[in-house]
Amino acid sequence: MTIYEFPLHERIRTWLRLEDLFEKARFFIQQTDARSHHAALLGIFEIVDVTARSELKSELIQELERQKSSLEVLRSNPAVDSVRLGEVLQGISAALGEVHAMTGKIGQHVRDNEWLLGIKGRAGIPGGTCSFDLPVYHFWLHQDPAKRGADLSEWIAPLMPLKSAVDVVLRILRDSGHVSRHTATQGLFQLMLGGRTAHLLRVAMEAPCAPEVSANKYALNIRFLSPDTVQKPRLCERDVDFDLTFCNL
Repeated sequence: MTIYEFPLHERIRTWLRLEDLFEKARFFIQQTDARSHHAALLGIFEIVDVTARSELKSELIQELERQKSSLEVLRSNPAVDSVRLGEVLQGISAALGEVHAMTGKIGQHVRDNEWLLGIKGRAGIPGGTCSFDLPVYHFWLHQDPAKRGADLSEWIAPLMPLKSAVDVVLRILRDSGHVSRHTATQGLFQLMLGGRTAHLLRVAMEAPCAPEVSANKYALNIRFLSPDTVQKPRLCERDVDFDLTFCNL
């Protein structure tokens, strides 16, 4: 099944973007060719841009502490898997410790590095990182792959506590949901929410189409579209079976 996730809160949207950027950056760091390491560096720049909002760190800390407090209450509940609960609480405590240990403004080590800042500025220009624009960067890209990988790991390391915190929060969010099976008649589906709220919607399906979601406090609407690489996607005029999950923190 292909899973599509739709955040219904700005904080969740930011955390999902960070999760995606960290996964891409770490993947490209582990490669050895220069183009992959260039992509990894661009990923680090994007992470720095996304984390520029000053409230991000405090929001993550507040959410982790809130989850920790609510889960601690379950320790005395015999119906709860104590081993699993202990693992989750341990993960929350570890993430909290890492984020609390972060000092200064997030990403400041990149902003203070004039060499990286010069590359970041040129990266926003189409084709702006060609060898004739940034010969010193071109030289770095032709260094030993191990040297480049070590540099990239050093630059992303101060940001990794955020990854740990985001991973923990999103895992708790995704695990909170209950799956229900539905059918979209001729590609259209509507569900009256009746006061039900969610931070994240997950749609899982095998059909050769993609969901487009719109939601408010009253109703959820999903249109299933058939991808077309030549023209605008069109409505999938067939019944589509899918799994729907409402996730809340």
